Amino acid sequence: MPLPSEPAARSHEILVLSDSLAFHGPGMGELTTEPRLWPNVLAAALTAGGAASSATIFGRRGWTARDAWFAVTRDPYLYSVLLPRADTVILAVGGMDYLPAILPAHLREGIRLLRPKPVRLAATATFRRLQPVGSRLLNGRWRNLPQGLTDHYLTRCVQGIRHFQPDARIVGITPPPHVAPGYGRVTAGHQRAVHATLAWAERLNVDLLRLDQWVAPHIGSSGMNVDGIHWGWNCHRDVGERTAGVLAQQSVTGAAGAE
Repeated sequence: MPLPSEPAARSHEILVLSDSLAFHGPGMGELTTEPRLWPNVLAAALTAGGAASSATIFGRRGWTARDAWFAVTRDPYLYSVLLPRADTVILAVGGMDYLPAILPAHLREGIRLLRPKPVRLAATATFRRLQPVGSRLLNGRWRNLPQGLTDHYLTRCVQGIRHFQPDARIVGITPPPHVAPGYGRVTAGHQRAVHATLAWAERLNVDLLRLDQWVAPHIGSSGMNVDGIHWGWNCHRDVGERTAGVLAQQSVTGAAGAE
């Protein structure tokens, strides 16, 4: 009788909770299976290095740390299926939080709910016209989400992830830079956000991917998205490969310190 074959080794599951930077390319939002997106570059690089891996991207455009927390606690597929099977969770949110704002979140997000349609379109056009002007006048003093709330919701996310999957390695990010015309190209709050994230990660004992350093050389280069926020394929590849290097420092199956 033939001997029973051994079960195939399970791949290392990477879950990326992110805003659109994980699934938006130089021209448009992509299918999350697009191999050039940085989470898929990451999984391919780890697999090529001998650690079979797969990545799942879960998120939406414009997500802040608060939106990620809502998903962790309110989306049954996330907390019932994706989190329990994840070996590594990359908490790739916080980059939207520090971008300049001219309206409180409840007013800004409520524009899309206005009726009738002509009123909504007029309000949207007015907001987009005033956003860069207001961002420059305020010089980034108002954020999409105040730093205190960003820290609060990132902490809640970590606690929630550790509740649903206590064995998962959690990795965060430092906020990446931008030169977005839609935000008046205002970057005054970026370094403050980076320093706050470094302090938060030390308190929570969470490793970080240094997107502030990795993305900066690509800002303004050809191939990046004209919106000044989303990345070109070279940047996606760089971030994916550098993340693979961080996760592989002590093997993707163990908790290790990121650079």
